[in-house]
Amino acid sequence: METQELHRGRLIDHIQLVVRDLSKSQTFYAAILASLHVPMGGTGDGYFWADELFVTAVDSPAALGVLTGRHHLAFQAQDRTMVDRFHQAALAHGGQDNGAPGERAYHPGYYAAFVLDPDGNNIEAVYHGEATRSSASVVITF
Repeated sequence: METQELHRGRLIDHIQLVVRDLSKSQTFYAAILASLHVPMGGTGDGYFWADELFVTAVDSPAALGVLTGRHHLAFQAQDRTMVDRFHQAALAHGGQDNGAPGERAYHPGYYAAFVLDPDGNNIEAVYHGEATRSSASVVITF
């Protein structure tokens, strides 16, 4: 058996989005995740994934023929420039503007951008300001 490695945070193990057009979604998510320095994890028949995000076609066995509906996902950015690049990449690859990069009133230093993915999900990149991470991620090897 081949050794595999997963990286996970603390709260969410994975999120599944079921989409109408897998190819459009893969183009969109590959671009925005690259702008956030998150590599694609892999692809298969009717799906692709990166870290905790799994995206499946509506006709794949995992989807059971039902779209997931509209969700809000917020991705962490390492700085304001990364938020800006996320927004640019999203608009260039099938996303629709839902809030240009800028400070929000959620807390001091909250800098974010919002886009709608090809299925209308509200996708955000946010930078909370200077911080020190205790680790890049939790590594699971099996």
